[in-house]
Amino acid sequence: MELRVFTEPQQGATYDDLLAVALEAEQLGFGAFFRSDHYLHMSGDGLPGSTDAWTTLAGLARDTSTIRLGTMMTSATFRYPGVLAIQVAQVDQMSGGRVELGIGAGWFTQEHTAYGIPFPDTKERFERYAEQLELITGLWSTPVGGRYAFDGAHYQLADSPALPKPVQTGGHAGGVPLLIGGTGARKTPELAARYADEFNLPFVDEEFTALQFGRVRQAAEEIGRDPDELTWSNALVLCVGEDEAEVARRAKAIGREVDELRVNGLAGTPEEVVEKIRRFGDLGSQRIYLQVLDLADLDHLRLVAAEVMPHV
Repeated sequence: MELRVFTEPQQGATYDDLLAVALEAEQLGFGAFFRSDHYLHMSGDGLPGSTDAWTTLAGLARDTSTIRLGTMMTSATFRYPGVLAIQVAQVDQMSGGRVELGIGAGWFTQEHTAYGIPFPDTKERFERYAEQLELITGLWSTPVGGRYAFDGAHYQLADSPALPKPVQTGGHAGGVPLLIGGTGARKTPELAARYADEFNLPFVDEEFTALQFGRVRQAAEEIGRDPDELTWSNALVLCVGEDEAEVARRAKAIGREVDELRVNGLAGTPEEVVEKIRRFGDLGSQRIYLQVLDLADLDHLRLVAAEVMPHV
């Protein structure tokens, strides 16, 4: 099982805060540093203000050395797909091929209203999302010297040189690895089966993990794709302590209750957390994204690296 660090900087973090976590995660041997892509906090005051995900990752591409970097998830409403393809390819080049693109349809109405970003209805958002997946992978997979065109309901491209290219070429669609996630019963599994290198489930229990993994596997088989080509992962909030007092302190610091976190996240002693991670592994999960909400508590990461990581 690979453990990755996942942060929510819209809740209040500077670039330097994120860099400190990324460098610590890199030194401790975590598989990747991911951040959300949001422009508005969801609780608290959000000070000093949100940051742009791909601007942040561009900086981290130069300020880190080995750790993989990515988004969970970039919203398809935020950027034109041609622009996003250029941004991600450039950051991949800047990092020496360490970038992964998690992308979703978008859901947080208030951040769109707050910053003047159009927010279509659910049907149109998923239509645009599907077109973006086809466009981005099409641009990356077009041979150098070729041209790419697309005529969709929402996006049209003509005579595109389809440049720049990412450093990475090993993804399912010929470029940066794509992460798709979500709980939808039909459209999400279909898109994951067609485009994803990794399927991720955020903040769900073991029963739903088994159900949704099964749906995606079936969708892959229906289009003739081997489901074992995908990487399977979960994201869960982290709250580990050496004893009950430390667990309670860390839960309080992020405004959560210990009992609730034990049910809905990865909370408790290292032994408890190892046991729960193994149960997700038995369901097919190969990566766990540890949602770290207190970015100042680097000892939290050190504890996981010392007492959890070696046992999973």
